[in-house]
Amino acid sequence: MAVSGIEGFTAGLGEPIALRSAALSLLLAFGLTQAIAAVYVWTFRGMSYSQGLVHSIVLGSIIACTLMLAIGGSIAAGLGIAGGLAIVRFRTALRDPRDMMFVFAGLGAGIAAGLGAHAAALCGAALFCFAVGSLTWIEFGSTHRLDGLLRFQLPADADEAAVMALLRRYTRFVALVTLREVAQGAALEHAYHVRFADPRRRVALVQAIEALPGAQDVSLLLQEPTVEL
Repeated sequence: MAVSGIEGFTAGLGEPIALRSAALSLLLAFGLTQAIAAVYVWTFRGMSYSQGLVHSIVLGSIIACTLMLAIGGSIAAGLGIAGGLAIVRFRTALRDPRDMMFVFAGLGAGIAAGLGAHAAALCGAALFCFAVGSLTWIEFGSTHRLDGLLRFQLPADADEAAVMALLRRYTRFVALVTLREVAQGAALEHAYHVRFADPRRRVALVQAIEALPGAQDVSLLLQEPTVEL
């Protein structure tokens, strides 16, 4: 009686081979997305880090794998699950397209594992992690331009030509952005887009502007392409 009870329980869950295959697919999806999430943490740059996104990369693959296992080769099951998922509305906005690619990578690994394409899941996840690590290591796409926005105030009767000559002496490129009256017309606020060939020239430029007669509120805002504001 005990043996027949165990057999009945096993038959209710499915064949032992099918159970092992499902467990293997789920564990593979979980392991691969752990690696993808670890690469995301290692290569992350910026200020808006989200632990929830890292967890979502891993958990999303398990859900995707489970759905693929449930669908199997049944068209009716696939249509039913697609209809159920269509009811759900995801309103979370990802600011960085790179974050979206990591979410897709996790879902792709889960889908491939759920469909039994274990080789594709392994190779795809490995190549994705290698590509992300390589692009981060070589800083692919980074311009390394030392751009900034220079603001300061000068008396209204200041020599504009002398100011522009001073800026050209310390910068590689300079362009006037805005010029407006302040202090009821007694002074002018200058705003310039500047680019430096040598980062050490930045301090020297600010000191030279501050040395001008009547110069006030001198500020230099530098652009860093890897930082989100």
